[in-house]
Amino acid sequence: MQVVKDSTQLVNWFRSSAPYINAHRHKTFVLMVGGEALETDNFQHIINDIALLNSLGVKLVLVHGVRPQIQKQLDRHGHSSQFHHDLRITDDQSLMLIKQAVGAVQIELQARLSMGLANSPMQGASIRTVISNVVTAQPIGVKDGVDYCHAGKVRKIDVDGIKAQLESGAIPVISPLGFSVTGEVFNLLAEEVATQVAIGLNADKLIGFCSNTGVLDAQGRVISELLPEQAQYHIDQLEAEDGEASGTLRFLRAAVAACKADVTRSHLISYYQEGALLKELFTRDGVGSQIVKESYERIRTATIDDIGGLLELIEPLEKQGILVKRSRELLENEIEHFQIVERDGMVIGCAALYPFKDEKMGELACLVSHPKYRRSARADNLVEHVERKARELGLDAVFVLTTQSIHWFRERGFDFVDINDLPTAKKEMYNLKRNSKVLLRKIR
Repeated sequence: MQVVKDSTQLVNWFRSSAPYINAHRHKTFVLMVGGEALETDNFQHIINDIALLNSLGVKLVLVHGVRPQIQKQLDRHGHSSQFHHDLRITDDQSLMLIKQAVGAVQIELQARLSMGLANSPMQGASIRTVISNVVTAQPIGVKDGVDYCHAGKVRKIDVDGIKAQLESGAIPVISPLGFSVTGEVFNLLAEEVATQVAIGLNADKLIGFCSNTGVLDAQGRVISELLPEQAQYHIDQLEAEDGEASGTLRFLRAAVAACKADVTRSHLISYYQEGALLKELFTRDGVGSQIVKESYERIRTATIDDIGGLLELIEPLEKQGILVKRSRELLENEIEHFQIVERDGMVIGCAALYPFKDEKMGELACLVSHPKYRRSARADNLVEHVERKARELGLDAVFVLTTQSIHWFRERGFDFVDINDLPTAKKEMYNLKRNSKVLLRKIR
């Protein structure tokens, strides 16, 4: 029976993951894996998950860190180096040892990604990796009276070179070393390299592996989504608490910089948690924190001032008989139930949630998007937003009554139910002449 149960769970997982598999195919993700991750027992699972993403058609760029490996090399040779503002002051001896550490990590990564043992997740993967000089660097120089020597910063990313590698089906592996036009080598901050690579490629995602599960609130709970200014608040908190040593802090800075430069989403997940990468990318709620760029388009609760825009949006569909007619007076009385998508002051989408708390159900009604924007995912975003509102109200399911959008809702996991499954108050209001179909989706 256990085998049957596990098989059923596997089938259900594949089915629920299908939309994300389709959405991520051919997209470009930059993975930032710190040197600390390579030291964990979970690292081979991370490699296996990277291989799986590659097999699903995701274009991957792997930027690796090497901080603990450098420290081991320095300790082994009895050499020490100082940090200033979280940057290693890299003298001649340090640079020589850093190059050795980077080379060893690159070889280890290539070996792990080249595995193909039978009866393992890597069987048949046949992953090609490319290590090349795609990062042009320049020296930091002297700041605050401190000479950083061979520590540098990113000057330029060879975007065309990386794209060519990706088009060939390879995974570019990029180290935190950069090269200057004069032939010098500079030690770089891996998070800065990952950020500049993501920005240069206009990547769909920047994903960082850190020790924490994500950004945590005061109660220790993972914050699933932050805007850049919210992430900056946590950066300030981490700087006050941990100084400059936190990998979470370094990646948060990178994520904010990437978002401000139009990288749509940056994700922060734990390198300790097995399967964190897959759970973050292929489940509805994820397991880590994502930093999303602030947009001039937002979803918010409607106010009386939005009545005009709502009427302009829904009246054409009322005339076609797709929506039940709502008077201005009715809209004013029910305005607190409406959520709208606003773009530059224009209402381009709306949806209403009418809760029936006794039955722990809510009605999703009047879901509309402006004709100009119907090819985008705004209706889907509204449904998800309404579901979050329903969760906050303690509801277990949302239902819709529809005559002409049946397949649209069916494609999004709504199932047919009987009229008798409706809340009592709604059942008494059901219009037999309209003969709407009733569909329901559980949200818990």
